[in-house]
Amino acid sequence: MANYNRVIMMGNLTRDPEHKQLASGQSVCRLGLASNRQFKNKQTGSMVQEVCFVDIDVWGPQAESCRQYLSKGRPVLVEGRLKMDSWQENDGTKRSKHTIVADRVTFLSSAQQPDEAASFGESSSAGDADSDTSFGAASAIKEEAPKVAKPRKAAAPKPASADGAATPTGEVNFKDEAPFEDDLPF
Repeated sequence: MANYNRVIMMGNLTRDPEHKQLASGQSVCRLGLASNRQFKNKQTGSMVQEVCFVDIDVWGPQAESCRQYLSKGRPVLVEGRLKMDSWQENDGTKRSKHTIVADRVTFLSSAQQPDEAASFGESSSAGDADSDTSFGAASAIKEEAPKVAKPRKAAAPKPASADGAATPTGEVNFKDEAPFEDDLPF
């Protein structure tokens, strides 16, 4: 049976990134993410806000980018896989929690930072927090904001007669233009 483990989550950072350099030279950055969900309680009729807090592990060159450009409160979109971390406390109790190992972290613009969104990532593989192994190169990609087509202006109506009178049916003649004159890549 085939398995599939993919998570896409968007929210705001709850703290500044925690960056570590492992003995192997590998960089890892841990982010705290809060994602909000608002819904109406059917029984009481009041609006309820639910917050989901998740830790994100980012590896390699994108960890360096996260350390350099991200800070508390910044909105991000994270794509990756879900991982279960388990450990034993000093008193012997067993603990566990889910984390996301990021394949891609997209920096979103906020009201305070009106710059374009940037995406860094798509590593060929991801490491675990406990491993000292190196993994594939990750490429840093800055995505451009999509171009928005400008609205087309209607041409002035052409009179039907030589004296400049409007057409008797009230039709407006538009200048015909090709539908894709906005430099699309296809």
